[in-house]
Amino acid sequence: MFQVVQYRPLRLITKTSLSNVYLKLMLSRPVAFAQIWKSWFSSHSLIGNKNIILMGPPGAGKTTIGRIVGQRLDCPVIDMDDDVLETTWNMSVSEKLQDVGNEQFLEEEGKALLKFSASGSVISLTGSNPMHAAGMQHVKKNGIVVYLDVPTPVIMSRLKSMKVDRIVGQSPGISFKDILEFRKQFYKKWYDVRILCGGDIAAEVVAEKVLDAVKRYQNSELETFISTRSSRSGRSMEKDSHKYFSDVVIEGLAPDGGLFVPERGLPKFAAGEWQSLIEATYIERAQVILETCIHPADIPAFKLTEIIGTAYGENFTCSKIAPVRHLAGNQFLLELFHGPTASFKDFALQIVPHIFAYCIPRSCNYLVLVATSGDTGSAVLDGFSRLRDADKQRIAVMNFFPEDGVSPIQKSQMIGCQKENAWSVGVKSDFDFCQTAIKQIFTNSDYTGFLTVEYGTTLAAANSINWARLLPQIVYHASAYLDLVHQHIIPFGSPVDVCIPTGNFGNILAALYAKMMGIPIRKCICASNENNVLTDFIRTGVYDLRGRKLIPTFSPAVDILKSSNLERYLHLIANEDGQLVTQLYNQLENQGYFQLQKDLLEKLQQDLVAGWCSEEDCLAAIHSVYSTTGYILDTHTAVAKVVADRLQDRTCPIIISSTAHYSKFAPAILRALRIAEINQNPVSQLHLLSSYSPLPPVHWGLLETLKKKGNEDHQVCAADMSMLMSCIETLIQNHFM
Repeated sequence: MFQVVQYRPLRLITKTSLSNVYLKLMLSRPVAFAQIWKSWFSSHSLIGNKNIILMGPPGAGKTTIGRIVGQRLDCPVIDMDDDVLETTWNMSVSEKLQDVGNEQFLEEEGKALLKFSASGSVISLTGSNPMHAAGMQHVKKNGIVVYLDVPTPVIMSRLKSMKVDRIVGQSPGISFKDILEFRKQFYKKWYDVRILCGGDIAAEVVAEKVLDAVKRYQNSELETFISTRSSRSGRSMEKDSHKYFSDVVIEGLAPDGGLFVPERGLPKFAAGEWQSLIEATYIERAQVILETCIHPADIPAFKLTEIIGTAYGENFTCSKIAPVRHLAGNQFLLELFHGPTASFKDFALQIVPHIFAYCIPRSCNYLVLVATSGDTGSAVLDGFSRLRDADKQRIAVMNFFPEDGVSPIQKSQMIGCQKENAWSVGVKSDFDFCQTAIKQIFTNSDYTGFLTVEYGTTLAAANSINWARLLPQIVYHASAYLDLVHQHIIPFGSPVDVCIPTGNFGNILAALYAKMMGIPIRKCICASNENNVLTDFIRTGVYDLRGRKLIPTFSPAVDILKSSNLERYLHLIANEDGQLVTQLYNQLENQGYFQLQKDLLEKLQQDLVAGWCSEEDCLAAIHSVYSTTGYILDTHTAVAKVVADRLQDRTCPIIISSTAHYSKFAPAILRALRIAEINQNPVSQLHLLSSYSPLPPVHWGLLETLKKKGNEDHQVCAADMSMLMSCIETLIQNHFM
């Protein structure tokens, strides 16, 4: 009797037959039944009546891994080839393929899938099952599809060693590699979770990853967010008010004035997982990285694929999205200006609007507020204006910028990017006032409550205080490193330094996060202009705003004194001590400064070094690089280049973030290139630059925006909170009412 239920991994065991066996055991051998019931309950608590469905190319190890997973869960294991197809057809799969040919084989396979039914099992699909849509829809209804993502070169090597000479789809002139690449589109369509499988990873390790991934998929409560200012005792008392990714996307700023961060930190990739992405495209890398940071309960994989494809598919002028270019010596430029508005802000703000539209409830209107020191404004206006018409009717955006604190072209661009759901407001003050004002509006519960009750409108944030803004920036820092490996500049594991022009600390924080996730970044070099509060802080541990006034410079995007995202980093190195962070920022607000303890400063200086650049040195760097290479740096990249020259030790490559296209700062560039006569018209300035046949060429998207007629007016507002609130109400009334 007991031998009847002995585990046999490749047998098709139905739910009914299991129930009959358990009934017999319960009556005849209660102790044995209790042991089996306990084991069944363990697996049942993980998958219940759902199936774990393993999907991937031939040679991915689905059968072997399925057996191991089944043994770990003590549940039935079904191999589609051996247990379903060959049983149904009464012949081997290879014989069937030879008998009916490729197209008919897929149809016959699909018919078998449509008749197939199982529950509480581990199912290993064939490599071609996902190519039959109706069959996969049927199987997926009662299962969690796990994609074993193995690099194509690894699969090719395995198939060769297995002496496989034919797979479905093969015909004269079509190679194994062509077929494997073609099938990826089908795998990406169906999976719920993905497992990155490097070349020499053991099947047992992959099986453990499968179990971990399924647990994660079924338990979103493991991925909650906390405020940088919340205390540990407060968190334990607020377990009923968890914040998830969707919540923090919508809310932007935490109710206590802090910034949201993941409670358990970011996921860490193994070296082999990163290496599996070396041959991947930028979009593929973005998909893998973002889906590990965003729980599928918030955004499922198929929707994330759609969002990333929409964001990066056609909106960028370079097919590589974020190419890495050798500049000179050991210096490389990460070009982040190929998006529609010509700055690094496009990487987040082509994605975030679609994420936001997916996450918000359908029953409410949302007004997104953003403050900009230059580049964010046009990027957020462009991103939200690309939403579907139905989403634009319920989502509007208002951009506040310092009226006299951005470049003329940046200003023209923000005005030109205004659309039916996107407006710009010039404020007679600096960026720090704009950013502080938005924070105060968000924490004014009386005012936000009034907008909700009176107008049915909720406020949201699109600045880098919003967690969703940071995630796409992690991608390009990781991708830059992988590109250097792909170009054989370095082997994987060798360190690099990164140098980033820094104002609000978001971009450099994303690089630090990439380092935490396993990218071998040695030092992050913070490059300041003459507003060098961050440089002083990193060198001394004293963040001191007393007596400082903002200095307008040629690099306005980093003309910032209060760096919002620094708070997230301090929370990280302070071991999530929200009380300490609150104390530091209260002191900054009330006394104009704070000082880090010695141990925290030492931690900070393990990650960061800093320097600053004068206006004269900035222009000199632009002229020098153009004279020697023909390449034109924008003013922010020039700041980073100057600082990198001073601080790098030349023992490893250094990646300089080129955060904007020089076209946005034409007057300063023309001055740096020592061109005497400068026409004040922005379009004329760009045409003049274009006549020099520069590298890279003048940005087409920027030129087209500046050529547009209409939308030339914008609202200008005094630096007064009541006036800003009045602007907000007027926009709500005009758009939503």
